[in-house]
Amino acid sequence: MKAVAYARYGPPDVLRLTDVNTPVPAGDQVLVKVHAVSVNASDWEVLRGKPLYSRIGGPFRPRHHVLGSDIAGQVASTGPDATLFRPGDDVFADILDFMGGFAEYVCVPQAKLARMPAGLTYEQAAALPQTGAIAWQGIRGKGNLQPGQKVLINGGGGGSGMYAVQLAKLQGAEVTGVDNAEKLEFMRSLGADFVIDYAREDFTRNGHRYDLILDLAAYRPAFAYRRSLLPGGRYLYVGGSVATLLQVLVTGPLIGAAGRKRIRVLAVRLGVQHLGPIVELIQAGEITTMIDRRFPLSQVPDALRYLGEGHAKGKVVITVS
Repeated sequence: MKAVAYARYGPPDVLRLTDVNTPVPAGDQVLVKVHAVSVNASDWEVLRGKPLYSRIGGPFRPRHHVLGSDIAGQVASTGPDATLFRPGDDVFADILDFMGGFAEYVCVPQAKLARMPAGLTYEQAAALPQTGAIAWQGIRGKGNLQPGQKVLINGGGGGSGMYAVQLAKLQGAEVTGVDNAEKLEFMRSLGADFVIDYAREDFTRNGHRYDLILDLAAYRPAFAYRRSLLPGGRYLYVGGSVATLLQVLVTGPLIGAAGRKRIRVLAVRLGVQHLGPIVELIQAGEITTMIDRRFPLSQVPDALRYLGEGHAKGKVVITVS
């Protein structure tokens, strides 16, 4: 089969479309013929080995040689102990633990799989797992956003931001989206009340304060976020620099306590089994999955470059014939 593989950390140029043996499912594994796989920030980070936390399990060389984790496709065959799916079933999964989605086939433990929701295409299903989980838990779950509250979503024009802005508006919140200049109109189209170009304005210094900050691209000191929170406000770190991560982990609880503010890392529970509520909203037409670009498997390097350089509005999807 064809797969896009790499052997060392680096830019997209280190990726190669190559022929590898088609895996054979063992035990409770299911062999999935991949129809679509979405591109995530996690792919970009593990490709380059930056930030340093992306090298967990492979400090010097990649632990997994084929990236891609949010997949949708069709069951091709099953292992002897797999009883939940049959060949021909349409399925989707988040396989971030072991990756391998940028390929024509991938073996997946049956517990990681779920049947594709009715009414969703392969592309829509592949776009959902990681970004949908982050958005739902950051806004409705641990974010606990309430009607009438003010929320700022840093990185509001990307995949998770796309869902987060829409979820916040459905909740009746006032939404501010932050991203680069290319994505300002896109965030408005999602429903954002206010938009900020991060290159022109530092939202931690403009005097505005929020009940919730969902930070998908955190690069400022933890103290800066505290001054942007209202009393009782919540800051949730999802991704960004190692320096900010460490500050939020170590000093966040201390610097937030004085003003009754919570500064924490969002520990996301990944897995398609947690996506039921957001899937229902998508099926009802209340949430829309915006797919910016589609690339064939041979152009995975171009897709990752497009995402990594900050151009992607919503999701980027690889279609596998």
